[in-house]
Amino acid sequence: MKTEVRNAAELAAWLTHPGPAVIQDLDLTAASAEIAKRDLTGCAFLGCVMAPDLAKAAGEAHCVVLPPIEKSDDAPFNPYSVSMYTPNELYADYDPDDAGTYDKYFDRKVYLSYMSLGPPAELKPVAADVLLLRRMHDATIATALDGFVKGARGRIVAIMGGHDRARNDALYLDVAMLALELTRKDYVIATGGGPGLMEAANLGAYAAGFADPEAVVKASVEQLKAAPTYKDANWLKVGYKVWKGLGDPVDAQKSRNLGIPTWFYGHEPPNLFATDIAKYFENSVREEGLLAIAHSGVLFAEGNGGTVQEIFQDACQNYYRTYAQLKSPMVLLGTAYWNSAYSDYSNPADRRRPVYPVLKKLAFEKGFADYVHITDSTADAIDFIVKHPPVKA
Repeated sequence: MKTEVRNAAELAAWLTHPGPAVIQDLDLTAASAEIAKRDLTGCAFLGCVMAPDLAKAAGEAHCVVLPPIEKSDDAPFNPYSVSMYTPNELYADYDPDDAGTYDKYFDRKVYLSYMSLGPPAELKPVAADVLLLRRMHDATIATALDGFVKGARGRIVAIMGGHDRARNDALYLDVAMLALELTRKDYVIATGGGPGLMEAANLGAYAAGFADPEAVVKASVEQLKAAPTYKDANWLKVGYKVWKGLGDPVDAQKSRNLGIPTWFYGHEPPNLFATDIAKYFENSVREEGLLAIAHSGVLFAEGNGGTVQEIFQDACQNYYRTYAQLKSPMVLLGTAYWNSAYSDYSNPADRRRPVYPVLKKLAFEKGFADYVHITDSTADAIDFIVKHPPVKA
């Protein structure tokens, strides 16, 4: 593996012990002369500012050199960032009391550069260089996410569920409390980073770092009810004010949790309670990656087509032991929803998804039936996760 150089301290260490390295998103102007004296064979410079002498030396050493890119309407993002996003970064320039800022904050500007609003909403055609910048962005986000995952020591639990579930639904509070309890047991919560039950899970995990977590969850949910779903005009405004009103957690480390949204579904704004946000352009990369990192299990609350897709995508990872030859627990929350004896397929109002029998059939075939569980109890769901750590099989 090449050394990663992403800050001043790592650069100083590399100058002492040079070798093949990826040097990323740094202003190297002051250090260019010193760097140019080293053997640059096998090095890559991604988005770095450099003096002409270093540019010449890098060219002579046949280094990969991708220069900094000036932001544009088509590419208003940094494709070489060394870190994931924070809510403050995604919502930079947003003012909840100024409706005129809604299309001007960073996350929204990137979405508008990516998708036409339609109808129908569809990807905007762009030149090949912009496509390459988006791929580079997703690759650097994936690298930053890898660092987060290593720090989580295999303790990530993903919570999936409907993006359209209202904040005033009893299940929203249940999922928030479930996420809080898992966080207290030293698990790291990951979600798709969007609204609905994803927001509930991120909120519960975020509350863990405050002095009275249960009170934070309950008070926040009461305030959030003022705009129940992301389709309500004030959904973001209300969420932003609740988040800001909480102030900083007493223990920021305990509050850390993960959101992995996508600009492909950018009409659903990312929720504000995920502290670390790996936002992608490519939804397929995001979906696979979110389930892949959840070695300690995935909990599926009631959801729609996306959640059903995630159930069987996760089942496929268990079926083939795709990642580290592991089988990991899968918990479906809601027996009547996921395992109803009858569902009226012709009635759109019947939202039940009786997928459990098919899931169980796959699980019996490939030896992970003991790692599949369905329940109506959040306490039982937590207990199953705790008692079924990931195992090689």
